[in-house]
Amino acid sequence: MSNIQEKIDQEREQARAMCSTEGASSAECAAAWDAVEELQAEAAHKRGAKEKNSLEQYCDANPDAAECRIYDD
Repeated sequence: MSNIQEKIDQEREQARAMCSTEGASSAECAAAWDAVEELQAEAAHKRGAKEKNSLEQYCDANPDAAECRIYDD
């Protein structure tokens, strides 16, 4: 998780630099902040993802096992 936070910090610094050189209302500035927002959304998504339990891990490794079969009604 710290790796993505480092990327967010780097992109944030680049966005600030871009906005100071190109202007706060420039398209480049907006694109730079969009990149920051995308990384923040990805980090939030990863924080919200639950870890798989032992059965889910087993079924990922053994999808044909009887315990992992899914039947349609």
